[in-house]
Amino acid sequence: CSGPRLASQSLQQPSRCRQDSGPMGRRAWSSDFGTTYTKLTLQPGVTTVIDNFYICPTNKRKIILVSSSLSDRDQSLFLSTDEGASFQKQLVPFSVETLLFHPRQEDKVLAYTREGKLYVSADLGKKWTLLQERVTKDHVFWAVSGVDADPDLVHVEAQDPGGGFRYVTCQIHNCSAKMLTAPFSGPIDHGSLAVQDDFIFFKVSPPLTLAPAPQDLQVVSTDESQVFVAVQEWYQTDTYNLYQSDPRGERYSLVLEDVRSSRQAEESTVVDILEVRGVKGVFLANQKVDGKVVTLITYNKGRDWDRLRPPSVDMSGKPTNCKPPDCHLHLHLRWADNPYVSGTVHTKDTAPGLIMGAGNLGSQLVEYKEEMYITSDCGHTWRQVFEEEHHILYLDHGGVIVAIKDTSIPLKILKFSVDEGLTWSTHNFTSTSVFVDGLLSEPGDETLVMTVFGHISFRSDWELVKVDFRPSFSRQCSKQDYSSWDLTNLQGDRCVMGQQRSFRRRKPTSWCIKGRSFTAALAARVCQCRASDFLCDYGFERAPSSGSDASTCFANFWFNPLSPPDDCVLGQTYTSSLGYRKVVSSACEGGVDPRQSPAQLQCPLLPPRGLQVSIRGEAVAVRPGEDVLFVVRQEQGDVLTTKYQVDLGDGFKAMYMNLTLTGEPIRHRYESPGIYRVSVRAENMAGHDEAVLFVQVNSPLQALYLEVVPVIGVNQEVNLTAVLQPLNPNLTVFYWWVGHSLQPRLSLENSVTTRFGDPGNVRVTVQAACGTSVLQDSRVVRVLDQFQLVPLQFSKDLDAHNPNTPEWREDVGLVVSRLLSKETSIPEELLVTVVKPGLPTLADLHVLLPPPRPTRKRSLTNDKRLMAIRQVLSAQKISFLLRGGVRVLVAMRDEDTDSPRLGGGGGYWAVAVLFVIGLFAVGAFILYKFKRKRPGRTVYAQMHNEKEQEMTSPVSHSQGVQSALQGEEFIDGTHSGVVLSINSREMHSYLAS
Repeated sequence: CSGPRLASQSLQQPSRCRQDSGPMGRRAWSSDFGTTYTKLTLQPGVTTVIDNFYICPTNKRKIILVSSSLSDRDQSLFLSTDEGASFQKQLVPFSVETLLFHPRQEDKVLAYTREGKLYVSADLGKKWTLLQERVTKDHVFWAVSGVDADPDLVHVEAQDPGGGFRYVTCQIHNCSAKMLTAPFSGPIDHGSLAVQDDFIFFKVSPPLTLAPAPQDLQVVSTDESQVFVAVQEWYQTDTYNLYQSDPRGERYSLVLEDVRSSRQAEESTVVDILEVRGVKGVFLANQKVDGKVVTLITYNKGRDWDRLRPPSVDMSGKPTNCKPPDCHLHLHLRWADNPYVSGTVHTKDTAPGLIMGAGNLGSQLVEYKEEMYITSDCGHTWRQVFEEEHHILYLDHGGVIVAIKDTSIPLKILKFSVDEGLTWSTHNFTSTSVFVDGLLSEPGDETLVMTVFGHISFRSDWELVKVDFRPSFSRQCSKQDYSSWDLTNLQGDRCVMGQQRSFRRRKPTSWCIKGRSFTAALAARVCQCRASDFLCDYGFERAPSSGSDASTCFANFWFNPLSPPDDCVLGQTYTSSLGYRKVVSSACEGGVDPRQSPAQLQCPLLPPRGLQVSIRGEAVAVRPGEDVLFVVRQEQGDVLTTKYQVDLGDGFKAMYMNLTLTGEPIRHRYESPGIYRVSVRAENMAGHDEAVLFVQVNSPLQALYLEVVPVIGVNQEVNLTAVLQPLNPNLTVFYWWVGHSLQPRLSLENSVTTRFGDPGNVRVTVQAACGTSVLQDSRVVRVLDQFQLVPLQFSKDLDAHNPNTPEWREDVGLVVSRLLSKETSIPEELLVTVVKPGLPTLADLHVLLPPPRPTRKRSLTNDKRLMAIRQVLSAQKISFLLRGGVRVLVAMRDEDTDSPRLGGGGGYWAVAVLFVIGLFAVGAFILYKFKRKRPGRTVYAQMHNEKEQEMTSPVSHSQGVQSALQGEEFIDGTHSGVVLSINSREMHSYLAS
C-alpha cells in the first residue's frame, strides 16, 4: 500500500488471490514497511471476519474490506480513504463474491455476488445499483481506456432466458434490458469472453461439420495492437501451434509448431511459452518434437527461433562440456501454483535483460533436473548459480536479487546478490526455521524491503519476517555508477526489432540505490529494414532459401493472392499481397522491403457468395404464433448492388436492398403448424446465390399412449401404435425400443410392426420427439407359445358411446375379462380381452394356456374352459350397464366359422376341438353346472360381496379419454349372470393387488 501494509494471521495456509487482494483473518496494520504492526479493530466488542480486501489500483489510499459478522445478517464492507488508518462500515444487501475497481476512476466499483448478479457503485461502495443478473463469474470487464469511447461502459457475459450465453455491453447509469447492446448477435460459449487491450475475445462452437476444427485457443499476448495466440489443432494432444495476427487481429500466420502443453491444477491447460518482460518481442517456448522437449528463444516476436546457448563452465568453474548442436540449455516454463512465489522462470518489467530460470544442460529438457541459471543480457549468455530450484524476488530494479530454496523442509537462510548473480551472500532471516509460504515486496514500487511469510508448523499461525536491505546501501546511484550493455540476438546482431537498443546496469563495485526514478533503457537508434523484419503474410509459408539469411514466402495451395478481399467495393482498388508483411513491432525504416511494388487491382463486381439464412438463436423449430427473427448473412459480394428476394414459405414474399449490410433481422410469425421452406435469393449483375432453410412450426406434445395387444404368440406379427396429442403429422419422429435393445428403430409414422421370437414378457418403449418436446410411454407384452383366441362382439348400443380412445378400450377389456372370470371360475389372469380400435366395437378374448403336460386330463381341462366360455356367451350371461340403464351384451363373433379361432401354437388342434364341442356339448354343460354348485368352490366367490362401481360411458366423443366406467356392482334379477361396472383406474389398482 505504498508504505502501509496490511497483515493477516490465520490458521489457514494462503490461497490463490487476485493482485492487491487477499483473505484476512485476524488483522494488523503497519505503516513502516512491516517493522511494527497495530491491531486493526473494526467493531469493538464484535467478532468480525474479513473475507477479502481490495486496494484501488489508481489510489492506494482507498481500500475496501469485505466482511461477514456473526451478529449481522447482511454482509458488510469497510471503506478506507486513508490507507487503512480508519474504516467506515457499510451494509450491503447481497453476498459479495468479488470486487472490481475501475481502472481509471477510483470511486467506481463493480461487485459480483454469489447469486450471479452484478452491481455497481460510483461512491466507493456506499450505494449500489443492480446492473445484470445471471452473469458469468470473472467475465466482467470495465471499458478499455483509449479503445472504448465511454469510460462507464461494461462488457459482460450473461445468460439469456433460453439458457444460452451472450456478450452484451451497457452503461453503468442505465443497464436495463432495453439499453443492452449485443455487439455479437449469436450465442457464445460459456466462460469464453475476454477483453484485453485493443481486442475482445470469445469462443463460438461451430455446428457439426466434416471439416476439422481447433480444440482450444489461448491468448498469449496482445501487445502493440497484435495478437499472439496458441492453438491446439484437431490432431494435437499435448502440443499447440503459435500464430501471430495482422494489426487488426483478423488474419493469422503460423510462427511456431508443436509447443508443449500440460495440465495444471483445476484441470487448466498451460502452454509452455513465456513473454520475457522488460524487452519487447522476446519470448521463450518449449517445443516438443519426436518426444523430446527443447527450449527456444525469439527476439522478433516469433519470426525467428533459436536454441539457448549453454554456459561453458558450471557454478564451480568446471567445464560443462556442453556444445551445440548436440547440447543446449533448456528451461522449465511452469507457472507457480502459489501466487506468492515466482515460477520456474522469473522476469520483470523494471529489470530488463535479467532472466532467472530452472532447467538443465543436454539434448533435451529433463523433468527432474532443476538447476538455476541466470542471464543479464536477455539470453545471450548464461551462468549457473544454484544446483536446485529457488524462488526468486527482484528488489530495486534487480539491484538486489533474493533467492530462497524451493523445498518442503523449514528454512532460516536466504541468499542474495547485488551484482546480477555474479556473487551470492547468505543471510539468516530468522532464528527459528520456518516453512516458507511466500515472498512479498511493495507492488509496483521498487524498494529494498521485502517480507517472508511462512509457518513454524502446520498448526501454527503465519510468521511474518521483514528483511530490509536499505542499511547495506548508503547512497543513491549517480551516472558514474552505471555501465551500458547492448541488446543482441544469438547471432550477435544489434538490430533487434528494427532498432539498436542499449540499457544501463549498475557496476558490480557500486553499492548504491537505483531508486524509483531509475530507467534502464537508453536511447535507441533505428535500423534499416532487412528480411528479418518481415513475416510471411496470411496465406503464405516460409521456405528456407540457400545462400542467404532471407527466406522466401510462397502461397499455400488453398490461397489465391489475386483474390479481392471480402470488403472490396466496386470502384475501389486493392493491393495483391506478394507474400510478406512487416513485423508489427519492428521500428526499421528504409532498406529492404520485399513488399515493394505490389500490384494495384480494381475491385471487380463480385457475385454473391456464402449466402446464409438462419433464425436468431439458431433454432429451426418454433411454435405457432411465436415471433421468428430471420438473419441473412453474406460472405462475399457487392452488397450495395445486390437485391434479395425473400420467400418465407407461407405466402409472404418481399424484395430487399442492403439486407446484409444493415444486419436488421426479418420478423415473422407463423400461425399454423407445418414445415415451411424459407428461401433467400441474392442477385446482382455478376451472378446470384441462394440459401434455403426449413422451419418446423409445431405445438408442444401433450400426451402419448402406446397401444399394443397385451398378449401375442411367438413369431406372430404385432402392431405397435403410438397415439399422440396433438398429431403433428410429418413433424414427429418416433423412437422404438423392443426388449433390452439399446439401438432404437426410427419412424415418421406413428405405428410399426414387429415379431417376438421367444416366449416371455417383453417391454416395448416409444418416444415421440417434435422440436424440443419429447414424450415417452412403455408397455409389457406377454409372448406365449400357446393360447386360444375367441372373437367377441357387443350389442350395437355400445358403438354410440365408443370414444375410440386407448384408455376406454383398455377399461372395457378389463371389465369383460372380469365378468367372464366370475361367471366361469376361470382365473382372471388367464383371460385377456383386447378391444379393437374403430367401429363397430369388436374384441378378441385371449385364453392363456398353462404349460402343457403329456396327459389327456390336462387337455380336457383346457377344452372345458373353452366350452364354459362359449356357454356363458351363448346364454347372454355376460353384460354390463351403461349410464341411463342401457345394457350391453357380449357375445361370440362369427367369422369364417362359428368356432373360435386358435392363436399361437394351439391352432393345429382346432378341428379336434370342434368335434369335441359338437359331441359333448350337452354333457359338458350339465357337468359344468354341477361343478358350479359344489360347496367347495372358492374361485372369486367373495366378489359378490365387494363394493364396486357401476360402468358408465362418455356422453359424447368430446370427452376423449375420460373413463366410461363408473357406478357400483349389482345383481340383475332376470339373469343368473353378474353385471359389473368399474372405474378404469380402480380396475388397474385391483389387478395390481
